[in-house]
Amino acid sequence: MADPLVLNPADTVAILTARGPAPAGHKIARRAMARGQAVVKYGQIIGYATCDIAPGDHVHGHNCAFGDHDRSHRPGSGLEAARAVLDRHRGPALGFQGYHRPGGQVGTRNYIALVATVNCSATVIRRAAQEIEAEGSLADYPNVDGIAAFAHGTGCGMADHGPGWQALQRVLTGHAGHPNVGAALFVGLGCEVMQIARMKQDLGQAARFHGLTIQDNGGTRATIEAIKTRLRAMLPEVNAIRRAPAPARALRIGLQCGGSDGFSGITANPALGVASDILAAQGASVVLSETPEIHGAERLLLDRAASPEVASRLAERLRWWEGYAAMHGASLDNNPSPGNKAGGLTTILEKSLGAVAKAGGTPLNAVLDYGQPITAPGLNFMDTPGYDPVSVTGQIAGGAQLIVFTTGRGSAFGSKPAPTIKLATNDALFAAMRDDMDLNCGDVLTGIDLQTKGRQIVDLILATASGRTTRSEALGLGDSEFQPWQIGAVM
Repeated sequence: MADPLVLNPADTVAILTARGPAPAGHKIARRAMARGQAVVKYGQIIGYATCDIAPGDHVHGHNCAFGDHDRSHRPGSGLEAARAVLDRHRGPALGFQGYHRPGGQVGTRNYIALVATVNCSATVIRRAAQEIEAEGSLADYPNVDGIAAFAHGTGCGMADHGPGWQALQRVLTGHAGHPNVGAALFVGLGCEVMQIARMKQDLGQAARFHGLTIQDNGGTRATIEAIKTRLRAMLPEVNAIRRAPAPARALRIGLQCGGSDGFSGITANPALGVASDILAAQGASVVLSETPEIHGAERLLLDRAASPEVASRLAERLRWWEGYAAMHGASLDNNPSPGNKAGGLTTILEKSLGAVAKAGGTPLNAVLDYGQPITAPGLNFMDTPGYDPVSVTGQIAGGAQLIVFTTGRGSAFGSKPAPTIKLATNDALFAAMRDDMDLNCGDVLTGIDLQTKGRQIVDLILATASGRTTRSEALGLGDSEFQPWQIGAVM
């Protein structure tokens, strides 16, 4: 058996890198722990022994459980060290080849977007996109990446104001006005709460945005034909744009993890953290999300908040989630998932400590509402659920042109109009799901240092931003993953 991996001298557990007393990625005790004693990984408490544990014992849900943890923090106490991380990663300017849009945005892809304002228009936009592609209408337009149909299950039966309406408004306008979109067409029924005129007014760029409704166009079949006519007229103009050099600071990168395992916080997540630091030093924006999945590790972000206001905003969102979960009879401690546990993660504390590693070590400059435009350079946090499709939908609505997604158990996730890059946390997954994984980070366990792997991730991000096809794009993923967060009453 390979020697277990010790992450911090203070740890009471070590990680199996190959199957031994337990599967790879799981924990074994480094020393005896009495019932009630803290279990320590990453130098942090991840849980407490529920019975006496002997050296070499498998440490998991049968003998380790969540308990009270230190919720204290000192906003700004780690800011000087975070700024030093930023300074340490400054280097020569990096860039990519992108699509320059009005207002200074730069796209990494060039889509035409069909945006349903309501569930009633979901079928017509999907059918129109399918038919025009089946007819071969895109064949003469090689600079158009495709027709992205953003259909969803809401848009009516809701209040016309408040958090739920605002979130959906940001998602729909954020996808229509996304830097990876060359032109957009809103399609509604006509009588819904989410009115096209109101969204076009908010976008304020009438030349790129168009709209029609089923009621005004004579029904379903007539509307499908009307959409196809509009699309044929848009194609030449969208195709005319060409890639041109752009600085890395124009990038907005969404950070995600899903199907995490015991290696996530050791290989892919910290390697992505290094990449995040390099990009932040370039002036790019990196966006951590999934608020329920930083629970227990929030101090690592709060202590390097760039201002008291930023720290207060993050703390407020965590309190909101605690109340939101309780209102529905749930708890933020009710995590990890069955797959996470099978991969070696025992408590939300352990999972959250690994998840936050994606964000690197630079200052936290902004805390954003779901789908809010990403404007601050460096590290941002966007308030989203932990459910990957909903979380990524919010990041893309905010302007993320690429998503980087780490996984240890495996993922078949993809996204449009911003492609997803998937990083495997271990060699076995990379070999088993080769068609889904863009980069293996399992070699961090066998000699590749995190700095080198982080630079490899940056190189992959810039190549993808310049047009390299991701595995999820090649598989055609991304049409079903558009999932706006539904907040509030359905009426």
